[in-house]
Amino acid sequence: MTDSPNSPSARFETAAVIGAGTIGLAWAALFAAHGMRVRLSDPRTDLRESLEAALPSLSAGLPELGSSDPRERIELGDDPEWAAEHADIVQENGPERVETKRELFRRVADAAPEEAVLASSSSGLLPSDIAARLSDEAAARTLVAHPFNPPHVVPLVEVVPGERTAESVGETAFEFYRSLGKTPVRLHRETSGFVANRLQSAVLAESFDLVLRGVVDAEQLDTIVKNSLGNRWAAVGPFESFHLGGGPGGIRHMVEHLGRGMAERWKDLGTPELDAANIDTLAEQTERAYGGDAEAYRARSAQRDRKQLAITEALRRTENTD
Repeated sequence: MTDSPNSPSARFETAAVIGAGTIGLAWAALFAAHGMRVRLSDPRTDLRESLEAALPSLSAGLPELGSSDPRERIELGDDPEWAAEHADIVQENGPERVETKRELFRRVADAAPEEAVLASSSSGLLPSDIAARLSDEAAARTLVAHPFNPPHVVPLVEVVPGERTAESVGETAFEFYRSLGKTPVRLHRETSGFVANRLQSAVLAESFDLVLRGVVDAEQLDTIVKNSLGNRWAAVGPFESFHLGGGPGGIRHMVEHLGRGMAERWKDLGTPELDAANIDTLAEQTERAYGGDAEAYRARSAQRDRKQLAITEALRRTENTD
């Protein structure tokens, strides 16, 4: 992909990807697919092997690649400073521990160019906490850009500025991720877990509780969600769905007529304990339904990515005809 000089991503030519777990590898492939040079840094001794093992399945989810080889645009190293020294954007994917991230951001902020955007893929840590020990200049360039997994396939990126993040940096990051074909949403304020993971946690809590109480098994619950809420929410979110469900009276009508019953059900929602016995129950049912070995993981994750890409493409075609 070649950007025009005036495109939002034109100034983003080099990305530093810090951490080469599942998220970091996907970001590296996505950036490379869009023509960026990528410096991928991780202290793991099998970095090269891990990247080369992951690239075939990652590339299958990146139609932007065409026949090009993303490996040609990805350099490997074990030093965050090396990765950051020429970066236009740093995408950090280290362990979900605030002290670890603070140290990583201290190192990359010192090494990266002064105009580089410093982004964390954190799934729940507040950007203000991550930037707590940075200078005002470095904190102004620091934010969270949380992808929904897998980041090379699922469109969402939650752009979460911290208390000291500059307004212009938030705007620049938003436009950068949008230029990659993502759907960025900029949160108005920080909250732990952000939005998507908080919603997911709420649904998972009730899902676990229903399975542990024997109302349904794990596979049945997935079938219910895929053929009701999941199917509906791929087209409209909770607010629009509820608004349309009220007919011409909209959400006001729905709340007036169903609100009291909904509020009563909220009091009865599950808060399951994740002790050893319950974890075994949940895991055994899930593994029985979907497999529990590496081969099953590879096959099902590839199938998931194909389905997700098809849904996203179908929705985009529909939206373009409205």
